[in-house]
Amino acid sequence: MQKNSHNSGYLLVLILVFGAIFFAIISSFIGFVVTQHRVQEATYQKERALEIAEAGLNYYRWYLAHNPDDVTNGTGVAGPYVHTYADPEGADIGEFSLAVASSTYCGDVYAIDITSTGSTYDNPNLTRSVYARYARPTVAEYAYIINSNVWAGDDRVIVGPYHSNGIIRMDGTNNSTVTSGQESWSCDSSEMPCSPYSNWSTTPAVYGDGPNSDLWTYPSTPINFTGLTVDLAEMQDKAQNAGGVYIGPSGKSGYHITFKGNGTFDLYTIKSKQSEPNGYAWGRYLNIVKSAQFTGNYAIPTDCPLIYVEDQVWLDGVVGRRVTLAAADVDSTGVDPSIILNGNITYNSDDAGLLAIAEYDVLVGLVVPTDMELNGIFVAQNGHFGRNYYDTSMPNAWETYIYRNSLTINGTIVSNGRVGTKWTCGGTYCSGFNTRYNSYDRDLVSKPPPLTPDTSDTYQFVEWRENN
Repeated sequence: MQKNSHNSGYLLVLILVFGAIFFAIISSFIGFVVTQHRVQEATYQKERALEIAEAGLNYYRWYLAHNPDDVTNGTGVAGPYVHTYADPEGADIGEFSLAVASSTYCGDVYAIDITSTGSTYDNPNLTRSVYARYARPTVAEYAYIINSNVWAGDDRVIVGPYHSNGIIRMDGTNNSTVTSGQESWSCDSSEMPCSPYSNWSTTPAVYGDGPNSDLWTYPSTPINFTGLTVDLAEMQDKAQNAGGVYIGPSGKSGYHITFKGNGTFDLYTIKSKQSEPNGYAWGRYLNIVKSAQFTGNYAIPTDCPLIYVEDQVWLDGVVGRRVTLAAADVDSTGVDPSIILNGNITYNSDDAGLLAIAEYDVLVGLVVPTDMELNGIFVAQNGHFGRNYYDTSMPNAWETYIYRNSLTINGTIVSNGRVGTKWTCGGTYCSGFNTRYNSYDRDLVSKPPPLTPDTSDTYQFVEWRENN
């Protein structure tokens, strides 16, 4: 009997031990299930909160479509503006809170910034926040917009959409879409090579030896170049009456403007240019400054960073903020000033951006660096963007500048006429830049300089991101 008593004790101990282990396992499993349920519920609530936050952006997009430029949600007072959010059955399940602000230059709203924070009523402490910029799309979305036939040579590397309302021969490397507003043309070899087609044969609107032909599209919707052009009279008015900088006619040969990188620019009056002898330059324009007088250093206004010059401009320097420069004379018939890109134009901050608009041409000068860098949006409203053809018969002091090594453009070219910065003679490189690299500037897509030409009248989200 004593032996059985010992066995019963051992059995009881085993039952207690294994019972405790089983209880611990069950408790842990239940705890795990509960924790996982809470995690899944929190994840679900966070996803619902994100949906609600996005609904807030869409709501205010709808609101702006009916109430343009209203950043107070119809209240007339500062936000935030809180709205309930209902499920498909009509039950309120959460809310979004909106913070709305406008970006204004020269008295005009050019973008509206919206931050929407969403949460559910089941777990209001779990929030998600999204930000969007609402604006009209601009030319900054493109590497090129051209209003005529164009030939992109085999040295060209182009990053960003490339559009022409005319015919495109693409021998370069395009890393984005190439679109033409035409369907075909009867190829004229005097304008550009027709190969692999024959002269006067029907040729596709986009053709050539470029490697990425799968990105070529034609016909595409033409871009209304007339709609792209800037109202230069309005720019003059804003420079004179809305806080910009107005620079009147020089009475001489124009001005030289150098951006200083600190929110200012140096202004020089061009007293004289180098003489323009026949035969040295296509169009006979050397665009070399012979003498200039320092006029002063001027601040670029913060609220209206617009410089309007009623004369020809030689331009270079370091840009430190977003600024627009226009060279135009809307008061004089037959006088259409140009911009001469006289040297490198670079940025020294992430907030920098340049829009340079000429009533006529935007030209790269003769005396420029052999490896040249240009940053900005360059618009030749009635003329073209390019570099003149310079003949080797010119004096030795200038002849060394005929051949330049490379041209890097970060931004956008908008040109009414055909673009050209390299010249070939009988198929051989004879003037201009040997290699060219062009890339659109993604930063200028969401935050362009003031008065950048729009490509559509329809507002859209040009930037969207979730806030951390």
